[in-house]
Amino acid sequence: MSAAELDRAVGLLVRQVGHWQQPRWTAVPDGGGASRADLVYRLVQEIADLGADAEGRPRRPVPRLPNDLALVDQLRVVTADLVAAGPSEGVLARAVNDVTATRAAL
Repeated sequence: MSAAELDRAVGLLVRQVGHWQQPRWTAVPDGGGASRADLVYRLVQEIADLGADAEGRPRRPVPRLPNDLALVDQLRVVTADLVAAGPSEGVLARAVNDVTATRAAL
């Protein structure tokens, strides 16, 4: 996997959810136990953790902001941080798989 493939996967997710208003974020997808916002926040944290690992620094919790509409921006930022860290292809593949799985769950 490459950084371009991760950018593409994140771009698809952003286009899917970037226009959502709060009621869509708080909805729980069919068969799920977590809200859409919770699923995307979990993805943001997973990508941030991959970035921390790639940089050799400790993992830290990503702040959960009061407005779920900020999740798209948080995802963009942690993705850019991960790419800037120069991770291995395996790490990029995991990130792409996480993004793709989140898109499917939404």
